[in-house]
Amino acid sequence: MEAQKEALQRIISTLAHKNDEIQNFIETLNHTLKGVQANASSVIGELDEEFDGLYSVLDEMKESMTTSIKQAEAHKTQELQNQLSQCSKALENSEELLEFATRSLDIKDTEDFSKAARQIKDRVTMAPAFRLSLKPKVSDNMTHLMVDFSRERQTLQALKFLPVPRAPEIVLADCLVADNSVTISWQMTEEDNKIDHYVLEYRKTNFDGLPRVKDERCWESIDYIKGTEYTLSGLRFDSKYMNFRVRACNKAVAGDYSDPVTLETKALVFNLDGSSSHINLKVEDSYVEWDSTGGKGQENKIKGKENKGSGQITLLKNNTRSGTPSPKRSSVSSRSPLIRGSRDRFTGESYTVLGDTAIESGQHYWEVKAQKDCKSYSVGVSYKNLGKFDQLGKTNTSWCVHINNWLQTTFAAKHNNKAKVLDVVVPDRIGVYCDFDGGQLSFYNASSKQLLYTFKTKFTQPLLPGFMVWCGGLTVTTGLQVPTAVKTLQKSENGLSGSASSLTNVAQ
Repeated sequence: MEAQKEALQRIISTLAHKNDEIQNFIETLNHTLKGVQANASSVIGELDEEFDGLYSVLDEMKESMTTSIKQAEAHKTQELQNQLSQCSKALENSEELLEFATRSLDIKDTEDFSKAARQIKDRVTMAPAFRLSLKPKVSDNMTHLMVDFSRERQTLQALKFLPVPRAPEIVLADCLVADNSVTISWQMTEEDNKIDHYVLEYRKTNFDGLPRVKDERCWESIDYIKGTEYTLSGLRFDSKYMNFRVRACNKAVAGDYSDPVTLETKALVFNLDGSSSHINLKVEDSYVEWDSTGGKGQENKIKGKENKGSGQITLLKNNTRSGTPSPKRSSVSSRSPLIRGSRDRFTGESYTVLGDTAIESGQHYWEVKAQKDCKSYSVGVSYKNLGKFDQLGKTNTSWCVHINNWLQTTFAAKHNNKAKVLDVVVPDRIGVYCDFDGGQLSFYNASSKQLLYTFKTKFTQPLLPGFMVWCGGLTVTTGLQVPTAVKTLQKSENGLSGSASSLTNVAQ
């Protein structure tokens, strides 16, 4: 009976997953259908504009050529009319001279005849008819203004849609996710020497598989990529996965997107649990502030800040020397915490705040930065059962490094109320590496990746990130992958770390 129930439960789970996939595909088809209709209307509008542009150019060319023909006609007409006028005057003068010469033949007196002959000769010499060119200055030929648009007509008849680049193919084997960076590599399925650049689009998601139309985040794009590989760096991995797609563009148009790929970008993300923090630590969302007044006068809210470069920022500020109003106490983010409301608030001298997400397996990393005026603080982990009066490192269920800047700076690793002084300079940022399954908790200089100290033990219960702060503030950065340098150091330093037998045990 139980075996049948388990089998049926697996079938139900498989069907539910398949139904979810089909529903997502239906939404994708509907979205694509609407896109086809909208894009078809858009390209028809653009086609009308292009043809209207062609018509406008042809009209302008026709008007210009017609003007040229009319100007040539006017020029030739003027030249011929001028010649006609000159010839008419010459002919009139010649006819008068001819009539005078004809009459002179009838003169009988020798002297009068000679005089008339001389006059006729002089007039003939000066007559326009003998100085006039009898060749037309222009011809009636207008063939130089004729046109033959047969080639242009063939060109117009050969008009077709722009060549669109094919969709690239993302090479999954060459893609890399490391150190809060993602490298995406792709290739063209066919060689295309007209490609000018590529556009890479990405978005964060908590869903595996194909991208969802109704995903909670929008696509972001990187344009004008000249190569076939691109690295996105400085990312904050606050989602389980990231979707990627790429398209090729020539000088005119962009092609289809590649098939999307989904890469896992899992990293530990947590906020601080304001519901159980000490009353002198005010928490609103991911913003925490030390307050010596015990939480009184918290009328003004202070918004939390976020590091856009590589992770979530949680700030614990020193308010003892400034006039900055304190925020109202409230719980952290609305996501489902693992411990919120399940424990009493820290009190007494345990100025402690825990993370709201438990570590139950795997390797994780986060960083902590102290403000310059921070007098005392601790960074580490603890089990959930840390007592409300307990301080980090003073029980067998908590491990930490402690920095005291009150009179002189001391730096020590603490566990089970035992301390080991660390003879190293306190870094500006401390990196915390937790290997739950391997039983290691290491602290690093976050900038140089110098190993500061390593606890070796066997964790038997889920761990919570823990912080103590007094007269100062801390900034916690989460959403970080374990850096490659830390992974390498963990392998090379295994067995050579700063662990001491006096601080190593198996906490129950």
